[in-house]
Amino acid sequence: MKLNERSVAHYATCDSPTDHSGFLRKRVERHHHHAHHYGTSYQRRWFVLKGNLLFYFEERESREPVGLVVLEGCTVELCEAAEEFAFAIRFDDAGARAYVLVADGQATMEAWVKALSRASFDYMRLVVKELEKQLEEACKSLAACRKSPQRSSSSGRKRHLSNPTLLPLQEKPDILENGYSTWGSGGYAPSRAASPDHDEGQAKPPPLPPRRRSATGSTTGSPVPGLSLAMLQSPVSPDTICFSKLHNWYGQEIVVLRREWQERQKRGHL
Repeated sequence: MKLNERSVAHYATCDSPTDHSGFLRKRVERHHHHAHHYGTSYQRRWFVLKGNLLFYFEERESREPVGLVVLEGCTVELCEAAEEFAFAIRFDDAGARAYVLVADGQATMEAWVKALSRASFDYMRLVVKELEKQLEEACKSLAACRKSPQRSSSSGRKRHLSNPTLLPLQEKPDILENGYSTWGSGGYAPSRAASPDHDEGQAKPPPLPPRRRSATGSTTGSPVPGLSLAMLQSPVSPDTICFSKLHNWYGQEIVVLRREWQERQKRGHL
């Protein structure tokens, strides 16, 4: 591989993010005809990891790296050495160098091994494939969740339309009179639990309606013309359990009052 030394040196010292950095002691192993030749001593260097490039400098303040290790086709592993906290970067190619590095402690060694093991392009490619697989599974699961409620709601509507007894009841009555809900125009039919019209199989009278305006036409208590005695008698009795009868009886007062209002309007125009 040919590298532009000037570009590489600039990348090593520029302000681009650093994946890991710190001091390590370095020793290089060389392979010649299956024989291992070791360096005489360790050199303390400042290492900087950027992507899959491992730079090392003589000092932390140095402006140019003295070496570069391209972390492709290599393995990072713990190794047996006289020094404690040692690990090595080894390559598969015959005759390639192996770098033996020694950290200052257990935590530092583990951090470097983890960072170097994840730095290669091959590792990143595996991570990308795994993330793509997880994204595909998540998209399929989301699509299934979006379709599921629509199927259940549509099937529920079909059941309601085919069987009127399955029509949903009104969740909350619109009007309360004397503590009991009234029947509205929305088709609300109170159940036996919501409106107890039956007690152990026996019919009970409906609740008394609220107080309404008296049917008298003046302060003397004389009845309004047009209202008969039968109309002034309330139909609420144990035998009256039909709402339509109550509706018709209380509606008679409104009919009479409307007729009086129309007559007064006619007299006013004359």
